[in-house]
Amino acid sequence: MSLTSPLRHILRIAFPLLLAAAILYWMYRGMDFLRMWTFMQREMDWTWMLLSLPFGVLAQVFRALRWRQMLDPMGERSRSRVRINAIFLSYATSLVVPRVGEFVRCGVLRRYDNVNYAKALGTVVTERVIDTLLIAVLALAAILIQLPVFSSFFSQTGTSFTGFLSRFTTAGWLVTAACALIALVFVWWLLRRLAVYERVKDTLRNLWKGIASVRNVRSKTTFAAYTLAIWLSYFFHYYLTFFCFDFTESLSLQCALVSFVVGSIAVIVPTPNGAGPWHFAVKTMLILYGVADERALYFVLIVHTVQTALVVLLGIIAWATMPCTDPSAGAAMATARHNQQQHHKLLTSGDED
Repeated sequence: MSLTSPLRHILRIAFPLLLAAAILYWMYRGMDFLRMWTFMQREMDWTWMLLSLPFGVLAQVFRALRWRQMLDPMGERSRSRVRINAIFLSYATSLVVPRVGEFVRCGVLRRYDNVNYAKALGTVVTERVIDTLLIAVLALAAILIQLPVFSSFFSQTGTSFTGFLSRFTTAGWLVTAACALIALVFVWWLLRRLAVYERVKDTLRNLWKGIASVRNVRSKTTFAAYTLAIWLSYFFHYYLTFFCFDFTESLSLQCALVSFVVGSIAVIVPTPNGAGPWHFAVKTMLILYGVADERALYFVLIVHTVQTALVVLLGIIAWATMPCTDPSAGAAMATARHNQQQHHKLLTSGDED
């Protein structure tokens, strides 16, 4: 017996929120939040937090610029401000229903610039594959670079890797296992959802065009530069926050890279902006580098809250400004695009004759 559609939609929204809430409750139960509030007022250097915020904006802007590189080879034109607002909205809506933003941003381009929805979705799938491969490479590099550091840490503290793992409580292992299982289930669900397109031949063909679009980008160097700019922006958005706290400002760049990569992997678990799994993963890495448990909890909660607030703010700005965007301009672009394609077909058929 299948779940009714309304119940299924409710579960899609409620489950990620409940999962995030459960992990955060487990991590912060017994926390003295008044003490943390005092710490935020008297001991934090908020200048570095403010300096980190533009990089969070730049990451999304560069993503919008890279998106054009994938849409153009398919003859799909869109305005920069529409793509940027679509990205802003996608991240904000994903705070409510994880991953739904990927569909929202394609819908925005369809609404305002008449971009083919299936093609746009195909480019998003390709984006995610590219980003996942990049994170995998970074993870491998970070592990190899930091192997001597891990060995030195265990040697100096008189512990072993097995001993470090033994510090995990039963609940800690359960959270780790649950996050891994949920991530696998989410990947399986996403593949099933994409498989629905097989029922519609034209849609599948357009989806594939979007996925394959990366092969036809006019400048692969520019595409690679935008990809690098996206992830450098994400990294500095995170790394600069280290200097807000006296217990992380002396940590190495390599430590920041390792915890950044681990946190990026943790957000695969479908919770709002990675809430819960990201906290747990980054906190664990900071403890490995010698940060006290309570201080690590301060760091992940404050940093994640501020960065999430930025996502919300950008989403509100996009939502407020989108009604001012003229859809007729997008319709004109679509007409011009259609005429150009027809002209190209006529020239091609003429050459064949």
